Amino acid sequence: MHPPHANLEALRTLSTPTVCNAIEQFKLRPRNHGYMTSDIRCLFPDLGVMVGYAVTARFAAGSHAAHPASRYESWKHLREQLEPRVLVLQDMDQPAGIGAFVGEVMASLYQRLGCVGVITNGVLRDLDEVHALGFHYFASGVGVSHAYVHLIDFGTPVSVGGLAIRTGELLHADKHGVLVVPREIASEIPRAAEQVVAREQRMIAHIKSSNFSLDELKRLYES
Repeated sequence: MHPPHANLEALRTLSTPTVCNAIEQFKLRPRNHGYMTSDIRCLFPDLGVMVGYAVTARFAAGSHAAHPASRYESWKHLREQLEPRVLVLQDMDQPAGIGAFVGEVMASLYQRLGCVGVITNGVLRDLDEVHALGFHYFASGVGVSHAYVHLIDFGTPVSVGGLAIRTGELLHADKHGVLVVPREIASEIPRAAEQVVAREQRMIAHIKSSNFSLDELKRLYES
């Protein structure tokens, strides 16, 4: 089962660092797992938080492909996945970034097909036009050309930003980065986040108070 719509809306009210801290409370994975490396950057930080279910694909753009995967079939596959959808694209070129898979036309299409954004280790383009759509962009950089861009496959596991992603995984992303939210605890994250924030605020209040002491800070930190 996937979290109901109301829970996704609750997740959108939280920053990615807050969600990350909340996930830690459940001790489901090591603290250095579950998020992408900092080379995957948020290109439109003013759009706020993106929450959605991954739909994966792999592509290349450095040369012609004799037998590329069908974009049409990939679009049909995408429409069968959970909504809202986030396109997660692994650029297989070495080095990545020879050509952009998504620009204004593809962003418009993917938005029509229920996607709220795209994440890739490659590059993206048409920043002004896509920003106006309200479509989230996360990438290693920006490019000018689509070159010989083509699909290799879709629906298979990908690796982006040092993180293995499978179709259907729940993603939470903002200006800080991209995080996988374990679906089995997704509905519990907002409450856990409240507890984390309350603890942090108690510490900050003491740090700023006229009665500040290291002993009391130690107690708050360890509580």
